[in-house]
Amino acid sequence: MFKHILLPVDGSSTSLMAVDKVRGLAQAFKSTVTVIYVIDPYAFSGVGADFSYGQAQYLGAATAEANEALTAATQRLEAAGVMVSASIIESHAIYRGILETASSVGADLIVMGSHGRRGLEKLVLGSVAAQVLTHANLPILVVRD
Repeated sequence: MFKHILLPVDGSSTSLMAVDKVRGLAQAFKSTVTVIYVIDPYAFSGVGADFSYGQAQYLGAATAEANEALTAATQRLEAAGVMVSASIIESHAIYRGILETASSVGADLIVMGSHGRRGLEKLVLGSVAAQVLTHANLPILVVRD
């Protein structure tokens, strides 16, 4: 039913729960899985020389965190015999990076974790999962913590 599953991860326990769901789905449907970590390269804001130094530090730390999350997800999937590829995506809006990648790899399902924020916390922090759900034109499975 699902030939290609896109799995955005962020290294959280909720995204690892999504990895476990994808593992079962991919085994059942013999799906290929693409795991991504989306980095917003413009998330750091600063001025002058401090900005460029801070930006480089931010990107270095974000890339290290991304590699850790991708490795954890990939190892779990490969151990279950799932065909998997992984990459770091840069996008100003995380949800756009997810949707653009889904389109470019031909995914027919996105599985992602959500922290289930509500109220003021959701208003202040936003929700990548909510944005993906709002703008997607393919099925989304949201795994909640």
